[in-house]
Amino acid sequence: MDLQLSGRVVLVSGGTKGIGAAAARGFAAEGAHVVVIGRDAVAGTRLVAELPGSRFVAADLTVEADCARAVAETVAAHGRLDVLVNNAGVNDSVPLSGAPADFLGSLQRNLLHVFSLAHHALPHLVAARGAMVNVTSKVAWTGQGGTSGYAASKGAINALTREWAVALAKDGVRVNCVVPAECESDQYDRWFGTQLDPVAARRRVEDLVPLGRRLTRADEMADAIVWLASARASHMTGQFLFVDGGYTHLDRAATSQHAW
Repeated sequence: MDLQLSGRVVLVSGGTKGIGAAAARGFAAEGAHVVVIGRDAVAGTRLVAELPGSRFVAADLTVEADCARAVAETVAAHGRLDVLVNNAGVNDSVPLSGAPADFLGSLQRNLLHVFSLAHHALPHLVAARGAMVNVTSKVAWTGQGGTSGYAASKGAINALTREWAVALAKDGVRVNCVVPAECESDQYDRWFGTQLDPVAARRRVEDLVPLGRRLTRADEMADAIVWLASARASHMTGQFLFVDGGYTHLDRAATSQHAW
């Protein structure tokens, strides 16, 4: 299937590893010019070396000027911007018992850069009649406990997905969202590594996923992101795709390792 992404310019935040890196590879495989934003210059440089026509922009997305610069450098290099993927974020475990300043810091890490990138990308997306794909989390639907800042940020991004889909429909710009649940990631690997029995800890999480009793792969998330950004999803806007093996919405009995 031709996704009609050849020659399109795609900006991916948090693109040096995990879902972001998988999305960058997916877009590049479709012939798009990919610009990856991230703080890890080593990982970013290594990634774009794999991908013809791609670029890495080192940026701290908690700094608004860096968000503006990333968009400006993309347009300066390619003359346009067709797709913005807002993927950057971290489950930083800021709880209700934490200080308000910590909560604000979590919003800075997980939410404010989404607005900043979208704001600076807006005229270019309108000119291209392009697309935006946001990456949120099942935490915004299910809760998790102990992660108020992250949950609030992802819930806000869900709301902005709908808000921007309405606001930009007249300009032909589509805004959609993909939602992971239990997904392969460096952060999850680090957490497993802190457990007394990392293998058993991973197995317990995998057993909660009804389809296949496994974590979602980053490339499976990437496939949804790339498709939503493509002309094959040309009448999709304001929508949420849960790429989660049924974790979020299926009956709780299905998430019991003893159910099947």
